[in-house]
Amino acid sequence: MNPLAVITGGTKGIGRASIERFLENGFDVITCARKANDLEAMHSELHGRFPSSALYYLPADLSIRSELDAFTAFVKSKNRVTEVLINNTGVFIPGQIHNEEEGTLEKTMETNVYSAYHLTRSLLPEMMRSKKGHIFTICSTASIMAYPNGGSYCISKFALLGMTKVLREEMKPHQIKVTAVLPGATFTESWKGTDLPEDRFMDAMDVADSIWAAYSLSARAVVEEILIRPQLGDLD
Repeated sequence: MNPLAVITGGTKGIGRASIERFLENGFDVITCARKANDLEAMHSELHGRFPSSALYYLPADLSIRSELDAFTAFVKSKNRVTEVLINNTGVFIPGQIHNEEEGTLEKTMETNVYSAYHLTRSLLPEMMRSKKGHIFTICSTASIMAYPNGGSYCISKFALLGMTKVLREEMKPHQIKVTAVLPGATFTESWKGTDLPEDRFMDAMDVADSIWAAYSLSARAVVEEILIRPQLGDLD
């Protein structure tokens, strides 16, 4: 039986690239996204490319607790231990603390932080019992460097990095690896409509390849943080 990876926010960007990389390397994958049509189209394409691996999916908005619980139940219904968890679900709403729309902080925290917190908690018991697994959390360079139009997004990404650091310490005795991934500007839906050239951004597959490389280390080593930026540096 193939090992199992759970990758949230799977139809675009880093999530989609990570799914492709893990399917290619013999994993089965469970994923989710908000739009059922996007999930169905991705499944149809990737099933043809990787027939030896299974891709399971459920439409879900993980910022909504009932849908998060439904996705958790979907994962557990497979009765398999999660070998890799990639917490990738996220939202970016530009703005500043003093002028962003009311409710932006709540929506951003629910999507970027609470979803990762609750999903991780739900899958950890089986991972701890099996004494194996690797949890990746997609943070951001905004987790370590605030910027003026970051608002609630920066707040959430700082919190997400803190959560990942705590989890790393907690999971050491259980042989579960924990890695924070801090990508700079990556060409994803968040940058749709930009006037900047595509080659000014990283490719999402660069991030997925970095995740795979970190996963591929021996059991005696862990990459605690992956900080990866465009070659020309951060965007102004």
